[in-house]
Amino acid sequence: MTPEAGRCETMRNERRTARLLNGISLMRVVMVVPVVVLVELGPTVRYAYVAAAVLFTAAAATDFLDGYLARRWRATTELGVFLDTTADKLLVAGVLIALVAVGRASPWAALVIVGREIAVLGLKAAAATGGTVVKPSIWGKLKFNVQFVAIVLAIVRYPQRIGFLYLDQWAMTVAAVVTVLSAVEYFSRLSFVLGSGAQ
Repeated sequence: MTPEAGRCETMRNERRTARLLNGISLMRVVMVVPVVVLVELGPTVRYAYVAAAVLFTAAAATDFLDGYLARRWRATTELGVFLDTTADKLLVAGVLIALVAVGRASPWAALVIVGREIAVLGLKAAAATGGTVVKPSIWGKLKFNVQFVAIVLAIVRYPQRIGFLYLDQWAMTVAAVVTVLSAVEYFSRLSFVLGSGAQ
């Protein structure tokens, strides 16, 4: 194989890899709709909550899958990062709104979590206009994991209260706190963006 042919083959492999990873992220976006529908049907359709929890878990698992594959194949692209981040936010926000609608999540917790996503997204966009690439932090990863646990618990809801709250409500409170701390970390790290806008 000539060097030119080798380069062409490498480029084709990179394109195939990118399509696969982007396809996984798009699949997560598509899965938001049936999860939301199942949560909405939960109060009236038997096992709808169980099906929603299983599908939500599968959707969240694709986040770990495409992240693992992207690191292993070293195939991170700007489009891939955008799709991955957007899919995560749509999944969490969509299911949280559905849980509020059926009375299984506090509107305040949902407001904190969704509001944080919008605020940090705007901050990252402002940083990007100045050429700053914002890398994910350990707080961001912790935030997603805690939110995942809290949402799954809210979907299936253990019927006995612990103290004056259900287990999922305790978990959602922790998720809201971690979400706020994650936002504080991002705003502290990117405070120069806010400072430059004030000048």
